[in-house]
Amino acid sequence: MKYYFAINMTSQEFFPYYQGKIQAIVVTSTTGKRIQFPAMHLRKFLTASGVRGYFCLETENNKFKSLLKMSD
Repeated sequence: MKYYFAINMTSQEFFPYYQGKIQAIVVTSTTGKRIQFPAMHLRKFLTASGVRGYFCLETENNKFKSLLKMSD
């Protein structure tokens, strides 16, 4: 299953996720479905300004498979 969503978090807002103090992030897909996945998968998309962009989350049997950044 593929879910598409946008994130716009400053680096300061993302810091607790980066540190591991908050393990999971919850986003709302473009279809309105709320999705939860491990926040550690967003670390590679962190820049000095934060985590921003349009993403595609792919799952298989309700388990994380991949996360791709589609655009800024």
